[in-house]
Amino acid sequence: MASPGPGLLFVVSGPSGAGKDTVVDTLRARLPRLRYSVSATTRAPRDGERDGEAYFFYDRARFEKKMADRAFLETREYNGNLYGTPRTFIDATLAEGYDVVLKPEVNGALAIRRSYESAVLVFLLPDKFSHLRMRLAARRTESSDEIAARLAIAHDELKQIRNFDYVIINEQAPPDRRDHLAAVDDLEAIVRAERFRIHHYNDDTFRNVENA
Repeated sequence: MASPGPGLLFVVSGPSGAGKDTVVDTLRARLPRLRYSVSATTRAPRDGERDGEAYFFYDRARFEKKMADRAFLETREYNGNLYGTPRTFIDATLAEGYDVVLKPEVNGALAIRRSYESAVLVFLLPDKFSHLRMRLAARRTESSDEIAARLAIAHDELKQIRNFDYVIINEQAPPDRRDHLAAVDDLEAIVRAERFRIHHYNDDTFRNVENA
């Protein structure tokens, strides 16, 4: 069910390999009213990724045409590929009263805040940077040089952490607890707490309670 007022925008970001996909996907399964904004990219799909689910996969010419048409809320280049957040879906979904979550790169998250001042920015951080290399290597989708480039970017991204509202430490789960991530609990707590902030409720809500 949608909320009586505008929805909230949750932006989950952090270094590549920090676990954004797993944490956000697990939270969405728990909270059906939380809608997901699919980003667009010029990078090639990885094994198992479908267009319109993981990303909208565009070639560079199509992406740049949409940029010229102002179809993106924000765009950025990351590790040689373009990424962007489609504007129409977010505007319409928030207006309908549904909360939206998206997971752009760090610079993209900060750009979104400039357009949506009320956006809630969450930085997902690994408990050890050495785990980033392990997770990136486990994907088997990039060369050693590409992984090194992502790790260098990750160190730069960490410098922006004070521009976020929340930080979640995504600890490496032990083998016998892979089905449960404490980081998901933490993100769910943030979503629920933000929804109950007093300024999201108008005076009519309290009058109805008082007069009931």
